[in-house]
Amino acid sequence: MEAPILEAKGISKYFHDPVTTQVLTNISFSLHKGEFASVIGKSGCGKSTLLYILSTMDTDYEGEVWIDGLAMKNKKDEELASARNAKIGFVFQFHYLLNELSVLDNVMMPGLKLGLFSEKELEQRAYEKLKMLGIQNEALKRPTQLSGGQKQRVAIARALINNPVIIMGDEPTGNLDKKNSEIVFNIFQELAQVYHQSLLIVTHDNEFAARTNRIIEMEDGRIIN
Repeated sequence: MEAPILEAKGISKYFHDPVTTQVLTNISFSLHKGEFASVIGKSGCGKSTLLYILSTMDTDYEGEVWIDGLAMKNKKDEELASARNAKIGFVFQFHYLLNELSVLDNVMMPGLKLGLFSEKELEQRAYEKLKMLGIQNEALKRPTQLSGGQKQRVAIARALINNPVIIMGDEPTGNLDKKNSEIVFNIFQELAQVYHQSLLIVTHDNEFAARTNRIIEMEDGRIIN
């Protein structure tokens, strides 16, 4: 079997504010190429905290995180930022698009930051991603001219621009109506099935979770299922 794309080993996390509270306890699991997994659990169970650790944005934890065979522990901030930009695509509840830029420029931005491709190549790649998501005709518009569902699709295209090994989502359908939630789910499913993209999605939507390959259920900072 191939090595996991993402591996968490014995992740524990404490908040010290002002009393010390343990928010994650000995979390261990792995995710393989093409796997579409959801993380569910009640508010406050530690889902988003776990996602921040796995995505290298929080470095204050016990345990180990491996992404694409690389250990993320004890890396410098710039090394983590570089690994994050190259290997992880993010989709949040809010799209965080820059209204002063075109859709195309928004999608290209992480690619320009990574600096592996010329601007011309990136533009071509951005068009390909937008086409894949059915919104290439919106490329030259500003985000303010798009619907909520279209904006989220642009955010997904942006997450894909550097060909990440994993897409991480924090409530990516939390702000969408049923129809657009369905569109986003279908995009994720296609990414997993057709393009063998690995996805780890934190969600409150149990219907969404029930249709993923795998559910990771959390309670009080632990994985219970």
